[in-house]
Amino acid sequence: MEKEPHLLPDSAVKGIASGLIMMAVFTLIWAGIAYGGLKDIGYWFVLIVFPVLSTLFVVNAIKLFKAAKHFPKVTSEADIAEEKRMGKWFGIIFGAEGLGIFIGINVVVNLGHPELAIPVLALVVGLHFFPLAKVFKRKFDYYLATWSTLVAVLAIVLSLNKTFNQSEVLALLGIGIAIATSSYGIYMILNGKRVLKLQPVIL
Repeated sequence: MEKEPHLLPDSAVKGIASGLIMMAVFTLIWAGIAYGGLKDIGYWFVLIVFPVLSTLFVVNAIKLFKAAKHFPKVTSEADIAEEKRMGKWFGIIFGAEGLGIFIGINVVVNLGHPELAIPVLALVVGLHFFPLAKVFKRKFDYYLATWSTLVAVLAIVLSLNKTFNQSEVLALLGIGIAIATSSYGIYMILNGKRVLKLQPVIL
C-alpha cells in the first residue's frame, strides 16, 4: 500500500495566510514612508510595485484561508505543545519589539535627534527578526533581519553625518524595508504553493 503524504495542520496553512496579510500591510506602510520622502523628489512612481505586490499577497492569503479547511486539525499532543511554544515566544518577541521601539524613539528624541525616530523604529523591526528566525526555525528570517538592520543602520549614519536629508532618509528606509517585507511575502507565496500541492481536496 502506498503511504499517504504527511499533511500540514490547518493552523500552519492559516499561519502562512496570516503572514501574507501582515506583509501586505507592512509593505504598504513602508511604501507610504518612502512616498513621504520621494514626493518632493519626484520619483514616487517607482513605488507602484509595492501596492501591486501587496494586492498579490492578499489574493494568495485568501486562497490559503479557503484551502485550510481541507487540511487536518492539530490533534497530537506534540503538535499542540509546539504551537503553544511558538505562540508564547511570538508574543514575547512582539512585546519586546514594541517596548524596544518605545524606548528607542524616546532616547533619540530626548537626545535631540527626532529625525532618527523612524530609522530607530526600522532598526528594532530588523533586529526582532533574529529571534523569530530561531523560534520558527526559518533561515530566510536571518537574511531578512540582516538586510533590514543594515538598511536601518545605514539610514542612521547617513542622517547623523548629514549625507542625506530627511526626505532622502525616508526614501531609503521606506524602499529598503518595503523590499524586505515584499521579499518575505514572495517567499510565503512560494511556500504556500508548495503547501497547496499537498491539498487533499481539489477546490
